[in-house]
Amino acid sequence: MVIDTIENLKKYIGINPLFADVVKFIEENDLSSMEDGKYMIKGNDLFVNITTAKGKTPDEAVMETHINMIDIQIPLDEEETFGYLPLADLPKAEYNAEKDITKYPDVPGSSYVTCRPGMMAIFFPQDGHAPCISYVPEFRKAIFKVKA
Repeated sequence: MVIDTIENLKKYIGINPLFADVVKFIEENDLSSMEDGKYMIKGNDLFVNITTAKGKTPDEAVMETHINMIDIQIPLDEEETFGYLPLADLPKAEYNAEKDITKYPDVPGSSYVTCRPGMMAIFFPQDGHAPCISYVPEFRKAIFKVKA
């Protein structure tokens, strides 16, 4: 897991070559003004979902992991808190290969981190994360899905 500002995303390009395409997309597009939807950048290897999410309490948020994709989650207009628990500490659960997601509905995070607009959270396949924790009813966010 990485927590940082969006302006520092360039420093992480060495982790995954597709991160350079994420940086370019962010530089060429105003994420805050984009309509909700899925935007393909490099086929199924890189895309972004712009969405209006419903704020959840820590107890309502669902822990999840992905095998094939890295998430770069960016709150656009409000703070968002993420629960975190390493994959190694999560129980066995059913993997949905079509959606590349395993959900752990009754597993709370052991750590929490809050990102403000202008910040990002990067979650790798080994990172369990519970997104959408917020004390506002709705907020907008961008979720870049990057082939791991």
